[in-house]
Amino acid sequence: MKKNYKFLAMILALALAGGCGKTDKTETKAEPAAETAGSVTVGFSQLGAESDWRNANTESMRETFTAAAGYNLVFEDGQQKQSKQITAIRSFIQQNVDYIVLAPVTQDGWDSVLMEARDADIPVIIVDRMVDVSVPDLFTCWVGSDFYLEGQKACEWLYRHAATQGVRGHDLHIVDIQGTLGSSAQIGRTRGLEEYCKRYGWDLRGETSGDFTQAKGREVMAQMLVTYNNVNVVYCENDNEALGALEAIEAAGKHAGGDLQAGDILVVSFDGVNETAIQYCLDGTIGCIVECNPLHGPRVKSIIDTLEAGQMPDKLEYVSETLYSSFGSVDSVSIGGESYPVTILTQEVIDNRQY
Repeated sequence: MKKNYKFLAMILALALAGGCGKTDKTETKAEPAAETAGSVTVGFSQLGAESDWRNANTESMRETFTAAAGYNLVFEDGQQKQSKQITAIRSFIQQNVDYIVLAPVTQDGWDSVLMEARDADIPVIIVDRMVDVSVPDLFTCWVGSDFYLEGQKACEWLYRHAATQGVRGHDLHIVDIQGTLGSSAQIGRTRGLEEYCKRYGWDLRGETSGDFTQAKGREVMAQMLVTYNNVNVVYCENDNEALGALEAIEAAGKHAGGDLQAGDILVVSFDGVNETAIQYCLDGTIGCIVECNPLHGPRVKSIIDTLEAGQMPDKLEYVSETLYSSFGSVDSVSIGGESYPVTILTQEVIDNRQY
C-alpha cells in the first residue's frame, strides 16, 4: 500500500549525482533499502503470552509473515499492558510500516493512537479481540471469533446435557472463572453465561477473573470451593483456567466429570489449543470445549493480499469454530435458529486437528 518508492528513487538519484566520496557513502546506505523495497513490512502488536492459545496465535503470525514469503515482520510483545501496545504502535508509525496488526489487550482506549495510524495512512488490522472506537474507520478490518456465540454454544450444550440427566435449571450451581476483564473474549463469554442463567434459572454463585492463566484459575477455584459448598458447574473462559480449576477440584477431594446426578463437578472450557485440556475432554474430565481457532496468520495475509490488490476486505471476518465433547448426550446445539453440530472427540479427531 504505502511504500516509499519516490523516496528511494530520490536517494538513488542523489547517489548518482554526487561526488566520488559522497557517492560511495550514499550507495552503501541505500543498498539495504533497495534490497527490501519489494517486501511488505508488518508491525504486529501482540498483547502478551498469557495462554497456550496466545502462543499458538503468535506462532501462526510468525510462520506466515516470513522473509521467504516477502514480508518483514516487526513483532512486539505487549506483556498484557495496553501502554506497551500503544508505544509499539507509535513505534510502527515512526518506522513507516506498511500495515499494523493489533491484538488488543482490552476493548477501550485506542482512539488516539489509531487516529495517529490513520493520519499516517497505515491500514490497521485488528485480530482476536475487538476494539471499541468512536469512529469506525480507525481500523481497516477485524478478524477473529464471535465470543458471544461461543458462550451461547457452551451454555446450550450445558442445558441439553443437564436435561438428559434430569437435572433442572435451579439445580445447576455455577461459578464463572472469567478471562481478563474488559477483553472481548471475557465480555462475550460472560454475557452468554449470564443470559442463559436468567433464561433457565441457573444459580450463578460467583464470577471472578482468572486472567486466562492456569495459576490464577487454580487460585480462584480454590477460593470458590471454600465460599460455595454446592458448586457443580465450573465455566472456565479458557483452557488454562480450566486446568487450574481441575487442580483445585482434585486438591479439594472432589471429582470432575459429566455425571451431575452422581455429584461430579462439570467443567466447561474454551479454546481447544492446550493438549492436556484436549485429553481431559477426551476422557470426560472436561465436559465440553468450544474451539477458539488461533491460526490467524493466513487470514491476516489474505486481508493484506486483498488490500495490496487495491480492493477492500469485509470489515468484520468471523472464524468458523467447532464444539467438542466426548459425551454422546448432545449431538448439536441450536442458537438463533441455526444448528451447530457437536463433534464427538476421539483420538482420530485429535490427530487430524491443525494444532
